[in-house]
This record gives sequence, C-alpha cells and structure tokens, in this order.
Amino acid sequence: MRTLITNDFSRPLADRSVVTIGNFDGVHRGHREIFRQVTARARELSATSVVITFSPHPLRVLRPDDRKFCLITTDEQKRALIGESDIDLLLVIPFTKEFSELSADAFVRRVLHACLGVCFLVIGHDYAFGRGREGNEPFLVQLGQELGFKMHSLDPVGDNGVLFSSSTVRQLVTSGAVAEALQILGRCHCISGQVVHGREIGRSLGFPTANIVTHNELIPGDGVYAVWVSVVGELVMGACSVGVNPTFDGGQHTIEVFLLDFSDDLYGKDVVLHFVDKLRDVTKFSDKTALMSQIATDVATARRILASALPVEYRK
Repeated sequence: MRTLITNDFSRPLADRSVVTIGNFDGVHRGHREIFRQVTARARELSATSVVITFSPHPLRVLRPDDRKFCLITTDEQKRALIGESDIDLLLVIPFTKEFSELSADAFVRRVLHACLGVCFLVIGHDYAFGRGREGNEPFLVQLGQELGFKMHSLDPVGDNGVLFSSSTVRQLVTSGAVAEALQILGRCHCISGQVVHGREIGRSLGFPTANIVTHNELIPGDGVYAVWVSVVGELVMGACSVGVNPTFDGGQHTIEVFLLDFSDDLYGKDVVLHFVDKLRDVTKFSDKTALMSQIATDVATARRILASALPVEYRK
C-alpha cells in the first residue's frame, strides 16, 4: 500500500479509482467490510483502490475542548491496519479549520473526480462529509450522474444484534469490556508504549512489573486484565493492572504488566499490549499478604484464559 499525506490536489494521483472516505478510527470489522468491497470493485473495474482519511481526526479541530473523546488507534496503527486490507493507495488529508469549510461539491470535483478519477465510490452507512455534512447519499448519487461515477452505500454492518461502530468500541473499552470490544474490532484492543522505571512495588511483592508509557489515548478502564504482550520479537502472556494502587496509597495512574515466564530486562524496550479479558476491578487489600495472594490468583487466571486466546493477528 502506498501512503500519501497531502492537501495538494493539483495533479492526478490515479487515472481511474474506486474510493472510500472516512475516519476509520479503530479499523473495526465494519470498516474492513468497506475495504473488502472497495478492493473487489477495483479488481472488477481494473482501477486503483483508494482509502481517503484525515489527520488529525476532524473532532480534534472542530471540538478541540472535548477531552472525553479518545481515539482508538494512533495514526501509525490505523495506517498499518488499513494496509492489511490490500488497499493500493491511502490518501491522508491534513484536516484544518480551513479544510473543514470546503463544500462537498468542491471536494468531489477537485479531489475525487479531477485528482483520483473516481469511477466508483463506496461509503459507510449514514456517512456524510464536507461543510455541514452536505456530502450525503442523495447528493453523491446526483453528482455521480453528472461526473460519471457510481456509488454504493453499505447497510449497517453488525453481528448478533450489535452494530459495528467506533463509538461503541470506545464505550466498551472505557468500561473495561475488552472481550466485547474484540467482537467488534475483530482483534484485541491494543496499546503500544515504552517500558520505564516505576515505583517497583510489584518487585517487592515477588511479581516484578513493567511500567508502560503510551501515546495511545483509549486506555481500558481501571482493572486487572489478561493480556498478550508483544516484546523483543516474542509474544508473552501477561497480567496487566490499569489504575492506581490503593493498597499502597494510590499515587499516579499507571499501566503495569507482569510477564509470565519472562525475565529479561525490559527498560527502554517498546511493547504492545493486547487486551483479551478483564479479570477484576482494582481493589484495596487489607495488607501486603492479601494482595500477593490475589496477584497469584490473577496470574493463574490469566494463564488459563490466554492458553486458548491467541490474538487473531498471530494465528496461523
């Protein structure tokens, strides 16, 4: 997949293309169905498959004070996930206040028609773009008749009565329901980061933990989780605690993971945590002995869960 980050549409980027447009935060199963249809149609029409997305997320520009909104994936993670769907070109448009004022008509004519030579457009259910969300399905059908492209709007995509949506994933992960989020994402919710020095409380309890600093925004709600950890080329079982440690007078909110059957020095190393299931809420214990007993139970439970829960992306 070729990735191009630009707002310069003065030259052609494709002679003939099948295009989809969206934010695609999380790249969940609904998004991947859109990409599947784009690539299938592109093969049929001997055209270039194109995904158009925006950075930063438009809400970062239009609602900069909304601190409750958290992105599921970083830009880097999103690009890598989109690349797994055999897309030919990922066009990332820098989103600015000025760009937000561009009409849907101008966007279609300048970007889709003149720059990409769109012959077919695929959009998600109820998706609209452009100033005032003018670029809706009826508008696109009409403009397609004028400019010579066809379009298809997907019906809602879901499973077992649950619609696949990024907002639902955010709600689930925030509440700690990572196993339920997995059903929408089609993979574990992941955060990546670097191992740094912490308070070393875990080491004093006989369970040395790696303290993670991450650039991911969407962190699972406070609790203890069974996780797979990608580290130095290995996939290792782990038990992860998110939150403060109330037994030791709280303190800073942290992400700490105890790696099972792993003893290498991790300081300064990059890791990826794959959240499989929540084990329990954060609890204040009466003393150090009670906490150690619970951690031992957590580790045993995590081992049992992970024994049959290899991340999708690592299955052969």
